[in-house]
Amino acid sequence: MKSLQRDRRYRVALFTSFCVACASCVAASSTGSTIAQSRVWTTHEGKQAPKNVILLIGDGMGPEQVKAAGMYAHGTPGKLSFEQFPHQGEVTTYSANNSITDSAAGGTAIATGVKVNNGVISMAIPGDGQPLKTVLEKYQAAGKSAGLVTTTEMTHATPAAFAAHQQGRSQQAEIAQQYLNTTRPEVLFGGGGAGMSPKAAKSAGYTVVINRQQMQALDTETVTRVSGQFGQGHLPYESDGVGDLPHLREMAKTALNILDNDPDGLFLMIEGGRIDHAGHENHLQRNVMETLQFAETVAEVFKWAENNPDTLIIVTADHETGGLKVLKNNGQGQFPQVSWSSHDHTGANVGIYGWGPNSDQVSGTMENTDVFYLLLGQQYVTGD
Repeated sequence: MKSLQRDRRYRVALFTSFCVACASCVAASSTGSTIAQSRVWTTHEGKQAPKNVILLIGDGMGPEQVKAAGMYAHGTPGKLSFEQFPHQGEVTTYSANNSITDSAAGGTAIATGVKVNNGVISMAIPGDGQPLKTVLEKYQAAGKSAGLVTTTEMTHATPAAFAAHQQGRSQQAEIAQQYLNTTRPEVLFGGGGAGMSPKAAKSAGYTVVINRQQMQALDTETVTRVSGQFGQGHLPYESDGVGDLPHLREMAKTALNILDNDPDGLFLMIEGGRIDHAGHENHLQRNVMETLQFAETVAEVFKWAENNPDTLIIVTADHETGGLKVLKNNGQGQFPQVSWSSHDHTGANVGIYGWGPNSDQVSGTMENTDVFYLLLGQQYVTGD
């Protein structure tokens, strides 16, 4: 009887997801977005997952955000660091219960390969409500070191999706507790507060740093677990000045220098989280500068990867924010003329860019859930 009940719940959840997918397809057709291919993923015999796996998420970074940043920085689009990667495609973003995702559901889809309802952090909702194992947890089980780096609060939705399990994204104290005492990534770099505290981190065996100077003074060859709690809340916007706090690229570099001591390799998720916030504000200058700092971070990661060749780098976004549209290129050093259609997320597809082993699986239009299998080193065997 219990198995029949589980089967019914599964069919209901599947039907719900199917209906949302159909709605998303209609919306995509009306906006010109491409519908994702259907892919089945497997591990080919003799193929191993990359030793090092680095995922960079530009929260709220749609194609037009990338274009606007490129125009400002280079006078023409297409020249940001990750736009030079050999394998590129686009990714759908709808969640299990909405054609427009939030960061919790978007992050969970990438982290677990399962679409969930908006607001849910890596739990099977819809479904049996059980925790969904994340790519970070899978790589920890394989012996790799792991880290999370973000410009948002450390317990914000996107990083939480990789190392916590909660029914609601607002349960930040519980997310912090799971970070420190359950999943225990070696590196936790982000904004302080929102459930995190130096006292709790120290009690859990973490070295705590609170500014750039302390972070850069770490002995990255010997330190084991580090909690960077930078300020209270989200880190400042790049265009406003970060003061004595670190830039995203600096956090990423330090995280890599800590994690690369593990001979079994590493998994690192890096989020440029404030691209999204600038999109909500329809603030072009902040949006462009956050995107450029994200691109610089990708360049920093690529520099590290060139000396660590068994490394997969994937760059993508969880959704687009603001409905940005570039109308006119005003040249290098000048912000382009743009329009915004929303102060919220949209259902637009976002870009995906890959470099390194298994990055050749990036192509066409993919589901955001496909990124999970891609990160695990799997290959797709069928497609439409």
